[in-house]
Amino acid sequence: MKTPAEYFQRDHDRHPPAYAPGYKTSVTRSPRYPLISLQQSVSELTGPVFGHNDLGPLDHDLIRNYAHTGDPVGERIIVHGHVLDENARPVPNTLVEIWQANAGGRYRHKKDSYLAPIDPNFGGCGRTITDAEGYYAFRTVKPGAYPWRNMVNNWRPAHIHFSVFGASFSQRLVTQLYFEGDPLIPLCPIVQTLPDQEAIDALTAKLDLNATIPLDTIAYRFNIVLRGRRATLFENRPEGN
Repeated sequence: MKTPAEYFQRDHDRHPPAYAPGYKTSVTRSPRYPLISLQQSVSELTGPVFGHNDLGPLDHDLIRNYAHTGDPVGERIIVHGHVLDENARPVPNTLVEIWQANAGGRYRHKKDSYLAPIDPNFGGCGRTITDAEGYYAFRTVKPGAYPWRNMVNNWRPAHIHFSVFGASFSQRLVTQLYFEGDPLIPLCPIVQTLPDQEAIDALTAKLDLNATIPLDTIAYRFNIVLRGRRATLFENRPEGN
């Protein structure tokens, strides 16, 4: 039996600090003590898994999966790309979930009190599984910006939340997609916690006219890159990696 490879360590120069006073809720949510690294067991690295039989035929189509009386309001878009590891290898058969606000910037959530209306034909949630090449695709509407109580006049850029599971549920990545050209991106306190402009660019979906459906749907490409695996263990043990 082949021993599961270890993952590359986190690049702290690329990731945001846990404590970022400009993003107010990080002040109370950030840890006060150094983090402890816990070694994952074989069971955590290999399961449980999520199968194709658990998906519905419209789970990936947010335009249709909650529609009751017609299509939802908003700019129709396709969001697609590949899930890759740090060595650009595809991550197949992994669960990708998204959730988002509607075209007016309103979430279908009982605690969302923004004055934009609820869209009766839009649920705002979807999921799919990557194919053998790590490819995924969703059809949805472009979410709207919305205000939030960070400072007096802060607005969140249009964004879609992503959740990606690796080989098991314990290897979950939760992140956000932003849209190319949005003027609110450089003004967002959450985005500005990122110390690396390349990291911000990696969170920004690019317009993809080649995948756009004429007279129907605009497409955006968003590749998700996970930590890579080291092919060779140090002295046949993971400790040296």
